[in-house]
Amino acid sequence: MKKFLVLGILFALPITAYLFFASGKNNFAKLPVLTENVQDITSFESNSGDPISFKEHISIVAFFGSDLENIKGNTFNLDKKILEKYYDFDDFQFVIILPEETKEETSAFVEEFKKISESSKWKIAYSTRENIQEVFNSFETPHALDTDDHTPYVFIVDKDANLRGRDDDEDHGKLFGYDSRDVAELNNKMNDDVKVILAEYRLALKRNNPETKK
Repeated sequence: MKKFLVLGILFALPITAYLFFASGKNNFAKLPVLTENVQDITSFESNSGDPISFKEHISIVAFFGSDLENIKGNTFNLDKKILEKYYDFDDFQFVIILPEETKEETSAFVEEFKKISESSKWKIAYSTRENIQEVFNSFETPHALDTDDHTPYVFIVDKDANLRGRDDDEDHGKLFGYDSRDVAELNNKMNDDVKVILAEYRLALKRNNPETKK
């Protein structure tokens, strides 16, 4: 009985993984590059003490500003609708970029949210407002930061520090970022696109390493 159970699991896992990734609208097509080589944040202070980099990671990047209420609401939506599905994937990271004066307040918020979310896996980068604006400008999007250095839009940055998104979105034409206030957009467009970019890298890994089983 145990032997049949193990065989069943080994048979089912690849099919489940295939269906998970294939459920994306674009299947194994590449998610378009909209901006090349955005500015990295290795010089920013982090909540862990270790440098944070976009390179060699698939990053969900958020500029959630100094208003804690914005940080709470936007992050909760994003965490529940998107992030908790992907935290266990290799090289995936969620990066929140915040003004340095929010460090103490947001640290308490992260601890509080551990009861209901995967906040222990969030990476938070702190810097001056000038540095944050410079990084944001490098994304070259039509969006803007408000006076609190906040935007509700979140972004997908690939392992080469390129901004990914849609160049043929039915609503916006080019979709640079995903509105964290809009549950439907998170559920549909962003979830679909995260699946696509993860599948893209896994397919490339298998091509380069035919014997790799993961």
